[in-house]
Amino acid sequence: MTTDRLFGALGALLALMSVAAGAFGAHALRPRISADMLAVFETAAKYQMYHAVALIVVGLAHARWGSAALTWAGWLFVAGTAVFSGSLYILALTGTRWWGAVTPVGGVCFLVGWVLVVWGALNEPA
Repeated sequence: MTTDRLFGALGALLALMSVAAGAFGAHALRPRISADMLAVFETAAKYQMYHAVALIVVGLAHARWGSAALTWAGWLFVAGTAVFSGSLYILALTGTRWWGAVTPVGGVCFLVGWVLVVWGALNEPA
């Protein structure tokens, strides 16, 4: 499987999981956790969806340009989603506050991924 197809498939899978998480949060968690923790859970689902769509777009851009920067960006979006959204899901579900200290690592993955998208878009031959 090519990298662009893999990113497209992973992006679609992450989007599916984000919709499921959002529905779970809205219907199953609302009566069970505090409003603050529900907001944390919703933030996780929101950023997961943003980066699922971004991963699909990176896959499409990668198909056109085949850029190493875009390859790294895609993998950083996957890692960022796992760490950022994953730590927030765990924090919301368990209330274990130290998971909040892990979240910025995922945020850095997102930021570096976006820098690499810019780099790949501007520096790869058309």
